Amino acid sequence: MKTFRLLVCAAAATASLAFAPVAPSFAASVAPVAAPNGMVVTAQHLATRVGVDVLKDGGNAVDAAVAVGYALAVVYPAAGNLGGGGFMTIQLADGRKTFLDFREKAPLAATANMYLDKDGNVVKGLSTHGHLAVGVPGTVSGLEYAREKYGTMKRQTLIAPAVALADRGFALDQGDVDMFQTATKDFEADPASAAIFLNKGKAFQPGDRLVQKDLARTLREIGAKGTEGFYKGWVAKALVESSQAGKGILTQADLDQYQTRELAPVECDYRGYHVVSAPPPSSGGVIICEMLNILEGYPLRQLGWGSAQGVHYQIEAMRHAYVDRNSTLGDPDFVKNPLQRLLDKDYAAKIRAAIDPTKAGVSKDLKPGVPPHEGSNTTHYSIADKWGNAVSVTYTLNDWFGAKVTAAKTGVLLNNEMDDFTSKVGVPNMYGLVQGEANAIAPGKRPLSSMSPTIVTKDGKPVMVVGTPGGSRIITAVLQTMINAIDFDMTVQEAVDAPRFHHQWMPDLTNVEPYALSPDTRRILEGMGHKLGAPHPANHLAAIIIGAPSLTGKPVGNNRFYGANDPRRNTGLAAGY
Repeated sequence: MKTFRLLVCAAAATASLAFAPVAPSFAASVAPVAAPNGMVVTAQHLATRVGVDVLKDGGNAVDAAVAVGYALAVVYPAAGNLGGGGFMTIQLADGRKTFLDFREKAPLAATANMYLDKDGNVVKGLSTHGHLAVGVPGTVSGLEYAREKYGTMKRQTLIAPAVALADRGFALDQGDVDMFQTATKDFEADPASAAIFLNKGKAFQPGDRLVQKDLARTLREIGAKGTEGFYKGWVAKALVESSQAGKGILTQADLDQYQTRELAPVECDYRGYHVVSAPPPSSGGVIICEMLNILEGYPLRQLGWGSAQGVHYQIEAMRHAYVDRNSTLGDPDFVKNPLQRLLDKDYAAKIRAAIDPTKAGVSKDLKPGVPPHEGSNTTHYSIADKWGNAVSVTYTLNDWFGAKVTAAKTGVLLNNEMDDFTSKVGVPNMYGLVQGEANAIAPGKRPLSSMSPTIVTKDGKPVMVVGTPGGSRIITAVLQTMINAIDFDMTVQEAVDAPRFHHQWMPDLTNVEPYALSPDTRRILEGMGHKLGAPHPANHLAAIIIGAPSLTGKPVGNNRFYGANDPRRNTGLAAGY
């Protein structure tokens, strides 16, 4: 992980639990990318350019989001996808807010115990590698639903850049190659993937050209026929045949019954700002709002960024909120989610009352049904246009390159989203999440997600668009980026650059990025009983602040849009016009 460019004054981490107000001092974060008419931030620079071109051509933020979604399927195959699914949070210029759920679903032949052996133990790798790990893809359905209902441009216009990038190829940068090399052995094991993602059997190198003729053909079929070009016809037949050949359970009936859901977003208020985020089957918006409600009762600004006391309160809010995340939430078609209780500020007050200000909680003692609780790999992009529309999209194959298998003849990498279900109560998934019955596997059910595409508004107008990949770490990374902007008045780039930490109830460990805590702050927290561990792999935040570089700042010239690409990975770009 590269050295982060945000430095905090030593006063913010003084070895005392009684703090005078301190202001963090930031050095060397680059200025946010600024533009007067619109902004696009994605994890791959070519996809960002596609989105900006759509805005320049008169498309709105939804049009740009659709074009970027298709482009990322070509230029960011580790997570951009046609064979996965995701979420889209939208705030329209007229003030309407909505959420599109195009999350993958369990195939109709799925069973609760499908990843267990005869003794009832989880079979390692069965829910993460190969065709049995694949959920019914939702991305094409979601992108087309968004375009038809909220976009303004024709499908073939928006998909054409992706077709060209797949057909003609593009030169790989170091960041692209770094991702490919994480899966070289997996590609070698799957001939359909090896034919595309290996260069004559060897790993690609920077400067090599990635050409994806089969994917271009699939994209052309979608361009000509819309969702029927993916869920029916020769593409669908190839998806099903590939699944059957790989001992998977995907059928034409699964593809026929897939539909995008439009849901009301989760909403809450925090220190004068309004938060619009993802509802179940995402846990993201609910748990972000629960943590914000808890933290609103603490003077974070006065405590200071990086202070031991402020970090303690954030860790404890995470610890308590993840108890609820992991035990109570699931697909709303199958589970009654207790949203009213989890979003209630009085419930947050009960949790604050249970938090000891001088001592870390013990995760094993926090359980569902025990008061106050009752019974890392995706890609994100953020877009804002000149009319006042804002779109926050997170979509995924789950792990990098999903199930590490490609549907032959289609160029479509397939997801391993089935691992997001509870394979067995009490057994961690690939992100270490220990989950409950609410997220058990069932035919046609969507697995619980942490994806948190979020829009922050003030006086009804969007002021921040934010999201990230990272599995269970998505929620805490989005939370901390919002807090950095709202409580600590950082610019959007400073808020994204700032080192982060993560706690998810179980395991009872806080993962800490380099430079997030000074040595004396670490000692204080460890003295309070916190267990501090190594960082997880880096997230990739994509964020926009609208109006000024920071939420309380002044605009620079006539620029209204300020974008921040996360420096933790080498592939992304913030750009506007």
